[in-house]
Amino acid sequence: MDITLILKVAGIGVLISVLNMVLEKTDRKDWTGLTTLAGVIIVLGLVITEISTLFNTVRTMFQLY
Repeated sequence: MDITLILKVAGIGVLISVLNMVLEKTDRKDWTGLTTLAGVIIVLGLVITEISTLFNTVRTMFQLY
C-alpha cells in the first residue's frame, strides 16, 4: 500500500467537505447528502481493490482455496 491511496482518500474528503459547505451556503441542502454519498462510493471503490489484494495475499500465505 502506498501513501498515494491515503492522499487520494484525504483529497476526496476535503473536496466533498468544500462542496458541502458551498451547497449549504447556496441553500441546496438536499444536494449535500448526495455529494456525501458519492464521495463514500468513490472512496469505497478505491479501498475495495486494496482489500481484495489483502484477502488474496492471506489466501496465498495460508494456502487456502
